[in-house]
Amino acid sequence: MKLFKILANRDIRRLFLRISLIMALFLLLSEFCFLLLYQRFSLWILLLTLAAAIALWTSCCRYFIRQNRVMECAVSQIDSFLAGDENARIACDEEGELYRLFHGINSLATVLNTHAANELREKEFLKNTISDISHQLKTPLAALNIYNGLMQEEAKDSPAIEEFAALSEQELDRIETLVQNLLKIAKLDAGSISFEKASENLAEMMRDARLHFSYRAKQEQKQIILSGSEHISLFCDRSWLMEAIDNLIKNALDHTEKGDTVRIEWRALASLIQVCIKDNGTGIPPEDLHHIFKRFYRSRFSKDRQGIGLGLPLAKAIIEAHSGTIEADSSPGKGTVFTINFLIPTKL
Repeated sequence: MKLFKILANRDIRRLFLRISLIMALFLLLSEFCFLLLYQRFSLWILLLTLAAAIALWTSCCRYFIRQNRVMECAVSQIDSFLAGDENARIACDEEGELYRLFHGINSLATVLNTHAANELREKEFLKNTISDISHQLKTPLAALNIYNGLMQEEAKDSPAIEEFAALSEQELDRIETLVQNLLKIAKLDAGSISFEKASENLAEMMRDARLHFSYRAKQEQKQIILSGSEHISLFCDRSWLMEAIDNLIKNALDHTEKGDTVRIEWRALASLIQVCIKDNGTGIPPEDLHHIFKRFYRSRFSKDRQGIGLGLPLAKAIIEAHSGTIEADSSPGKGTVFTINFLIPTKL
């Protein structure tokens, strides 16, 4: 069995074949020379050649079997390291090129462990920093909202101050949204969020998303149309994924005009679940299409002056955290389509 293992290597098979050919050629030449000199066949040369060939074959087999055992041990240690055993190392106490390679692999494992430990410390630091910033910002924002509300109450007889207070409230809302989105993205980047995933009915989620924007759509005289099966389930964290879907719907409403339509479609394919959010609005210029998921990116053609450029990056981060993908396709003046794909684990 061990011999078959080493012979599975093409180079080793060729080596053994060359040895066999050399021994066969040596035998033929020896017998030919003996026939020329003594006019007869030499049984002794035949036996000695066979004995030498067997000894050579045996020595080579023992060497390669030992090397194969060493390689199997090395592969076993590498597999253990990949499975999570940080202390797995390959024995490399002997000399030779192979053991130099093993020493290099051990050094690489040590470096990877160091990087992993540093990354873990950085994520923990970032997580704690995010928590501290969140608490520090909530208090002044809450106070400013209270002060602004009091100012609005006192400014009822002064249109100029009332207008100023209303604009101030809008800016405070923008700051609060910016802070919350930044904190969410930072937490996603740090890997400090534990998603509570469960099997959720996709149709119910999309109805909730439409309900969330129904008042705005009615005010702006736009339609949100749903289309998809009632029996498709998705394994996800409902609240986080709804955050991503809401950002995409908000983006569609921001870039459509009175009388336009936003369509939300979903379906189950052979190996994935697909959600599409379509609109027939202004569309995205070709030069901007490849940048829309970058943080704080704002097109010079954008009519949305209140946006902060974090909605789409946040949606992308949430979807990718659910092992999904998102793509955008758009034509200026014809509308935009965001396509989200989630692999079905049971179909992998």
